[in-house]
Amino acid sequence: MKRQIGKMMMTVAVAGAMLLPAATTSENTPKAQERLQREVRRELITLPFLGIFDNLSYRIEGDTVTLTGQTVRPVLKSDAANRLRGIEGIAKVVNEIEVLPLSPFDDRLRLLVARTVYGQSALNRYALGANPSIRIIVKNGNVTLEGVVDREMDKNIAFIQANGVAGVFSVTNNLRVVRG
Repeated sequence: MKRQIGKMMMTVAVAGAMLLPAATTSENTPKAQERLQREVRRELITLPFLGIFDNLSYRIEGDTVTLTGQTVRPVLKSDAANRLRGIEGIAKVVNEIEVLPLSPFDDRLRLLVARTVYGQSALNRYALGANPSIRIIVKNGNVTLEGVVDREMDKNIAFIQANGVAGVFSVTNNLRVVRG
């Protein structure tokens, strides 16, 4: 009997030891987080209706992704969340993307600001490609520039161009300079 109890304890101890590495291995390793960042970014920038008038951003905390930003299309908000739910390692998606109000005035401003900013010869290279790097957000006549540019001068030119459009109440320049 003693021998049998000893054998059972050994079996339980071995089984417990085999489970321990799996339980302590976490998806929060830097490599796993980097993979998750890449996959989330890829899914968001390849959304079919994402355009220059939409700004999507995200934050990853453990296995939860929080989506923020603005869009002119309600379907983009739901598509973004649905795409991320299919990624391995994401348990929860918190969707805080703001759908901008319908407004013919804002629609007109969006087009005018886009033509003015991207029509400027120093900035037209930012319009190239499937994912332009300057995003133009218009809400109630107020313009916000989001995205990235190569130089501080480009950031300033974009601000001046957007600020010069008739009908714009204010311009917030959130462009980030990625080079120097």
